[in-house]
Amino acid sequence: MNPTKPSSIDRVISLGDGLPAIPERLLLAHARGEVLFICGAGISTSADLPDFRKLVLDVYKVLDKGAHAVLVSVPRQACNQWEADCSSLTERQRAEVKRFIIGDYDVVLGMLERRLDNQARDSSVRREVARSLGARAGKPAPIHRMLMRLADRGGVATIVTTNFDRLLEEAGKRVRLPVETYTLGSIPRPTRQSDFAGVLHIHGAVDRNPRRFSELVLSDQDFGEFYLRRRIVPDFIYDAARLFHLVLVGYSANDPPMRYLLNAVAADGTRFDDLKERFTFFGTGVPDPVALEDWKARGITPIHYDANNKHTALCETLKRWAELSAVNGRKKTVDTEIRRIVKAPRAAASEADRDLFDHLVRRSNASERVRLSALASDAKADLGWLDAIMKIGAEKERGGRS
Repeated sequence: MNPTKPSSIDRVISLGDGLPAIPERLLLAHARGEVLFICGAGISTSADLPDFRKLVLDVYKVLDKGAHAVLVSVPRQACNQWEADCSSLTERQRAEVKRFIIGDYDVVLGMLERRLDNQARDSSVRREVARSLGARAGKPAPIHRMLMRLADRGGVATIVTTNFDRLLEEAGKRVRLPVETYTLGSIPRPTRQSDFAGVLHIHGAVDRNPRRFSELVLSDQDFGEFYLRRRIVPDFIYDAARLFHLVLVGYSANDPPMRYLLNAVAADGTRFDDLKERFTFFGTGVPDPVALEDWKARGITPIHYDANNKHTALCETLKRWAELSAVNGRKKTVDTEIRRIVKAPRAAASEADRDLFDHLVRRSNASERVRLSALASDAKADLGWLDAIMKIGAEKERGGRS
């Protein structure tokens, strides 16, 4: 291995100006159909659906206006020491406010449900959650469409979500990838075969018929039921982590699902060598090295992007990735990039352009490399570009060792 060149472990690729660099090992895994996206509430906020915190506030606004008046005064970034004025509340309500402040939203809804409904299966809390999400069910946002395109593993689309809405399914129809919906116990076991497909709602989904009961993983006791007692979700995630590189989109490190979802997998990663690397798209308005290390401590590789301007950089990155995808991307877009890059001599090109060119060649099979060589030659590429194609073709493994 040439010590002056980055290995496949270290190479990162920027798919466009101002976009975050993505580890090439992830892009190559996606080209092989070995990536599984797991989507959180953050992807649906752009479609005007609430995140978990806002959902809790919406429920309290209808079911407990007194507690809601206190909860709504709590800043989003409040720390554990925040003192809310609970003088008008009962002790049980005060306990709920305390849990809300520290972000235990699943616990808050569980406490509310037990207080109001004595934990009834079809409780007023669950009916209000279903009503609230159903009333807001609108059109999928661009990020839903991009994720559905990236979920295509080669003729079959598979994506996991902890969201209760069905916007991914609607997005699939719009990009001509119609998919089935599976929830909780009906979710198929992970496999690389074509029968492992669909939008997999591991926390349940709101039924399309508002009169029907929707089984949702909503409260702390639900998490206990489906994660600890019945083990439906952790067994699924554990099997998936052995077959696919899991990529989280739309989560923060402190989201309640993150306390349950991948911690056990991260712990087993130190004992078993067949678990694949996990990634997350992680956005901040300003650099946050502590949050970055928090993700790494959970056994997840963070891909940082600028979260300003309503997470535009994330959506643009996913859009660009989908357009250049080796699975179902636009061939015309790839060809345009090759022609643009080789207009300059390789020695004069930017490092980002050289890396992108090399990646588009490296992910290709032998016949595609021949085609790209002819394309570059027709565009009057200098010998530096053609030599790069020859060297990449001689690499011992398509996975990118050099």
